[in-house]
Amino acid sequence: MSPDTPPVWPISFQDVLAARDRIRPFLPATPLRSYAPLDGAVGRGIRVLVKHENHNPTNSFKARNGLALLSALPEEARRRGVVAATRGNHGLGLAWAGSLLGAPVTICVPVGNNPEKNEAMRGYGVELIEQGRDYDEVVRVAEALRRERGLRLAHSTNDPLVIAGAGTLTLEILEECPRLDALVVGVGGGSQAVGALSVARHLRPDLKVFGVQAERASAIHDSWHAGRPIARDSADTFADGLATRNVYDLTFPALRAGLAGFVTVSEAEIAEALRLFLRATHNLAEGAGAAGLAGLFKLRDTLAGSSVAVVLSGSNIDTPTLRRVLSGEL
Repeated sequence: MSPDTPPVWPISFQDVLAARDRIRPFLPATPLRSYAPLDGAVGRGIRVLVKHENHNPTNSFKARNGLALLSALPEEARRRGVVAATRGNHGLGLAWAGSLLGAPVTICVPVGNNPEKNEAMRGYGVELIEQGRDYDEVVRVAEALRRERGLRLAHSTNDPLVIAGAGTLTLEILEECPRLDALVVGVGGGSQAVGALSVARHLRPDLKVFGVQAERASAIHDSWHAGRPIARDSADTFADGLATRNVYDLTFPALRAGLAGFVTVSEAEIAEALRLFLRATHNLAEGAGAAGLAGLFKLRDTLAGSSVAVVLSGSNIDTPTLRRVLSGEL
């Protein structure tokens, strides 16, 4: 990965610094911790550092994204409001940020979405619209509302302000651990990974950043390996934060240029990583939040003897799914 890589990068390092300045009054840095039982479980002499984004106000890194976006909008656009499509965490981040800044928020979710995430979003006073079978269909619902109501579309991935907000978590990691060898992150749309790459290009061009997707929602992974966009017909994974069927214009070129590698993990591997987080750190992860750790197991031989950070990106798992994970059903 070189600072001179030719493909278009959606944000600069200065954008990440500006996002941090805007969100810091509301969001302190999250912990970066190591756990001997986790190191022992991963093995290969790897030192594992966990970035605890589950400690944010909405239990997810997307609190950064929502606040970074809303805090940058002109006052008139903020008063008019925003609309977004989500499986939960992006909507929660916007809902929380909107409640802080006085911005109306309309959230579109698929039919049958995580009921606990829906309840949490409604608790912040958003208008919640349930329509469509998955995230990609709900994006079209949000775009229609943008046109009808004159709202600002707050896309969970295709927005430089969102990506800059996500980049602040990697900035915190490298400020605390500047000699980190590698970072392994889950990829849904790619805001977290591209934020990480954008920071690494400036501070640590030699840092290896790896992406992880669910086998059952592998569109971006498959596209990355093929070198061209490939859409999929479904994204049926309990890791709903990874459940996308397409690549995104702002993130795919940067992922292609910057990732050191990209792997997929099964539902069982994600579930086992979730159980390991709980056992070794006593922190709860949702499926997408455990993807980085699941991917690290796939990369153990490549990263043997390294210092590696994984992002526990969120902990908003619903109770029935958690029961299935803990019982071994998943």
